[in-house]
Amino acid sequence: MTAAATVAALQRVLAAENSAVYGYGVAGARLTGARRATAVRNWVAHENARDTLAAMLAARGAQPVAAAVAYELPFAVHGAAAAVALAAVLEDRLSAAYLGLVGLTDPALREFGAQGVRTAALRAAAWRGSTLAFPGLTVPAPRAPGPASQGSGSPAPSSPAPGSPTPSHPG
Repeated sequence: MTAAATVAALQRVLAAENSAVYGYGVAGARLTGARRATAVRNWVAHENARDTLAAMLAARGAQPVAAAVAYELPFAVHGAAAAVALAAVLEDRLSAAYLGLVGLTDPALREFGAQGVRTAALRAAAWRGSTLAFPGLTVPAPRAPGPASQGSGSPAPSSPAPGSPTPSHPG
């Protein structure tokens, strides 16, 4: 793999981490008790991962992709059930993004990617209550919990590529 491919893969993971930081801020605001504490821990972990990735990119002479001011969520988050579903979606997207590092030639980045897939898959399983057969290979379509007739929010017109955030349109 070329240096450009390595930087592109790291940028995709950084973009997914930026999206997760934003998403956990939204989810955490709708959670209480132990779930909120878990969301806060995950939010901080994603901030740390974001900073690590930015440093890895800078060390390669690349400008880390900046976070968007806001991100379009895959569905409206008006309660705890939707917040939990959002956290699972964020982690599923991170699994897919980190999987992109596993195919690189650098053994350290491959290990970093494998650890990222594992961590995100375990978090997603904890939020979802079940595992996926192959985390990161297939990202489930984001769905808000509950019947659609309750106005739980509309999904985005098309699902972004796994691990890709969906920035909102600037003002």
